[in-house]
Amino acid sequence: MNIKPTRSELMKLKNRIKLAKAGHNLLKKKRDGLILAFFEILKEAKTIRVELTEAYIKATQKFNMARVIETDMKIKSLALSIQNRPPIEVKTKNIMGVTVPTIKSEDIKKTFDHKGYSVITTSNMIDESVEAYEQLTKLVVRAAEVETAMKKLLIEIEKTKRRVNALEFKVMPMLAKQKAFIQFRLDEAEREALFRTKRVKKKNQMK
Repeated sequence: MNIKPTRSELMKLKNRIKLAKAGHNLLKKKRDGLILAFFEILKEAKTIRVELTEAYIKATQKFNMARVIETDMKIKSLALSIQNRPPIEVKTKNIMGVTVPTIKSEDIKKTFDHKGYSVITTSNMIDESVEAYEQLTKLVVRAAEVETAMKKLLIEIEKTKRRVNALEFKVMPMLAKQKAFIQFRLDEAEREALFRTKRVKKKNQMK
């Protein structure tokens, strides 16, 4: 900092303070928005976790019942007969400036003519087991999407919080101190100039 600061420097510093305050307000709004979005997704994640657990238990039970009726060898043969795998398409969406994935998987639930095996030669338990695992797979895909979004939002929330705190507790106080110092030196210089002016005026009047 210059020993003799100028009014121009003070104006530049005031502009920096103004920008810092504006940036601080914007970041606080972003942080609050991200937190709200996170808790909305968290509620969905909790619901999906419960549904996922229930779907897994149901699918396991259906599969075990199918194993009782059919042989493991036949079940394995039926599984290998499925040729077409459901395509997974990953896109993105924007939440408060954060890019999160959206996962789409069409045709997880297959129609009878697309299952890859004959429904005539298999028991109903096979079909029920397949349907249960199709539902489980849909929930797994959705859970992966939600969990990934939560992690990305958490990372962005932490980054935004650090930037807010840096501005609030480091940058803005530092700029305020610099402003106070420059203002003090300028006021001091003006007092000295005024004192010299009065002294010179007094001398002139005494002549």
